[in-house]
Parts: sequence; C-alpha cells; structure tokens
Amino acid sequence: MLELIDIHTFYGPIEALKGVTIGVKQGEVVCLIGNNGAGKSTALMTISGIMRPRSGEITFEGKSIKGLAPHTIVQMGISQVPEGRRIFPKLTVRENLEMGAFIVHSRKVSVVRNRQVTSQQLRTLYEKIFELFPVLKERHDQQGGTLSGGEQQMLAIGRALMCSPKLLLLDEPSLGLAPIITSKIFKTIREINKEGVTVLLVEQNARAALRLSHRGYVLENGTVALEGQGEDLLNNEQVRRAYLGE
Repeated sequence: MLELIDIHTFYGPIEALKGVTIGVKQGEVVCLIGNNGAGKSTALMTISGIMRPRSGEITFEGKSIKGLAPHTIVQMGISQVPEGRRIFPKLTVRENLEMGAFIVHSRKVSVVRNRQVTSQQLRTLYEKIFELFPVLKERHDQQGGTLSGGEQQMLAIGRALMCSPKLLLLDEPSLGLAPIITSKIFKTIREINKEGVTVLLVEQNARAALRLSHRGYVLENGTVALEGQGEDLLNNEQVRRAYLGE
C-alpha cells in the first residue's frame, strides 16, 4: 500500500533520514520506534508532504506521491494526526471535526466540503466519530482548548478520520497521557484498524506499540536498524534492552 524507498530527508544541511526504506501493507498496523531524534516524526512528515525528500521514492497504492502538496496527499487517502494534537483551541469540538472534513476522499472523486459535501454526509461522519469517542458527543459545543489531554487526543484522531482516510498516520498518540487514557487510545486504534483503516504509528511507548502492531521498524540515527513482526521485536534482546527498559 505504502512504500518508502531509499528516502533521504534533510533539515537544511542536517540529514534526518539516511536512506530509509519501509513498507506498509493494506490492513496492517505498523509502528516506528526509536529514541528521540531517530527520524520517526520526520518519516511521517515526509510521507504527508510537509517535508520533501531530497532523494528516494514514495508510493501509495502504486502511485508516486513524492513532491505532492499535503492537501493532494490527503485527497488520495492519507491523513495524519500530528504530535502534540494541534487542535484548534478556540473552535468547538464539532467545528474542529468539521475542519477535518474540508477535503473528503471517495473512490472516484475528492470534493471540497463547502462545495459538494451534503449535510447528510457530514452527519454520517460525525456519527462515526461520536461512536468511537462518546465523550466528544457530550462536549460537541465545548471549545477544544478546554478539553483534557486525552480528550484532545481523541479529537485530533477524530478530526483526521473525518476525511475517511485509507491510511492513518499517528505521531505519538500517547504523549503526555495517563496510562489508563493511553490504554483507551490504543484500544481505539485497534478498533479503527479493524474497520479497515491501515495505520502507521510513531510511538515512544515501544511496548504498547509493538503489542498493537503487526510489524515494526526500529529507527536509529535516521536509518532502519531492525524490522520484523511486532511480537518478534518484543522478544528481541536488543530491543528489550534499548527500548523496553529490561
């Protein structure tokens, strides 16, 4: 479904991704783990078009997306939940979700919300999000900035899902959250995947990420150091020592 082939991405003169090659198959949950500065978030931003690789190739469903504008990549079916949530704090929960539906992807055509998306289509999208996150329905008229950290993360995920993505990119969804809330977020990610959305996950909580994922990649200093099935990486001595605190 998604392939990064020998990707080199730079911040000015600093090379953040040094020949990264990874793949995500349709229906999978795949995680990227590694220390801070390993290149995990850079990989997601490169996929979504926020950063442009200097060399290498990125394909999605067999088509090159390298160099495309971020909104075009969203139209093709890739949506990202950024690190730190980045919701609109002054907008209500419903308004934040509506922003996520600005570009709605379908199999045949991508449409701009304020031109072609009907009220019924929006209601259907809202209902799906409120089914996943009932607390958002309770707070639909509340400003996003007044929500708890966990609720803001739910809102950020819900906003990304409002464009009906085929591939969901999640950047540190458990960041700053209490363990019980983290557990709920990861349970929801599993439910999203079961409904047919492929997931590429960046996560500092390596144990939780590997337990959730079908496969994983370990990034070190901008390169892929290890890859394998999630369970195999959980039992890998190097991973256990470096990332699981054992």
